[in-house]
Amino acid sequence: MSAIVEISGLTKIYGSGAAQVNALDGVDLVVPEGQFVTVMGPSGCGKSTLLNLLGGLDAPTGGAVSIDGQVLSELPDDRLTELRRRRIGFVFQFFNLIPVLDAVENAALPLRLDGVRDADERAAVWLERIGLSERLHNRPDQLSGGQQQRVAIARALSTEPALVLADEPTGNLDSKSAGEIGELLRQVSTTWGRSVLMVTHDPRIAGYAERLVLMRDGRIVDDVMLNGDREAPRAALERSGLL
Repeated sequence: MSAIVEISGLTKIYGSGAAQVNALDGVDLVVPEGQFVTVMGPSGCGKSTLLNLLGGLDAPTGGAVSIDGQVLSELPDDRLTELRRRRIGFVFQFFNLIPVLDAVENAALPLRLDGVRDADERAAVWLERIGLSERLHNRPDQLSGGQQQRVAIARALSTEPALVLADEPTGNLDSKSAGEIGELLRQVSTTWGRSVLMVTHDPRIAGYAERLVLMRDGRIVDDVMLNGDREAPRAALERSGLL
């Protein structure tokens, strides 16, 4: 099984002198194709920094990030932009949908930016797969929070990415909708073969993943495989002194 994510000795330092912060401190991580990994840890542990570096939104101070066999720091700006648009899908806490566009138009945006002619058709296929076949032409204000996040996931998948990065994707949802999104992200991995890396504060949602990575002070302190037990993430957090 090939690796979609390969991180080696990843370091990120902000500031200098007395104000210096080591947001990431020598992180190593490999995510195979089709694996659903969740990252947990206290605020300030480096989770969001890790996601930003994986998405090519920021550059590391040291170490290397490789996505789908390409080292991000070795890519010129245009190639990095192309990689982000075509091989990485992004899902955020606050959906980031455009209010005046309907579900199909929102989900098709990355394809339109890439000049794909059948963008709407391809987006509609993903919306139907994730259970929104009757909501294709509803605008965000006509959709529930859970439905809006489904549109955002369809948008992330519309370019057929190798990797989906999800930053607190259930943080703005009620518990029922959050569980449905956790189940959907697991399906993205198991049914559609995409690697998923999700940051969350919710141990219950973390339980939908196949693997749990725990961070503290910019380092990985535990890395465990999960077996579907919804209580396993909480137990792992307690073992690592993070709960």
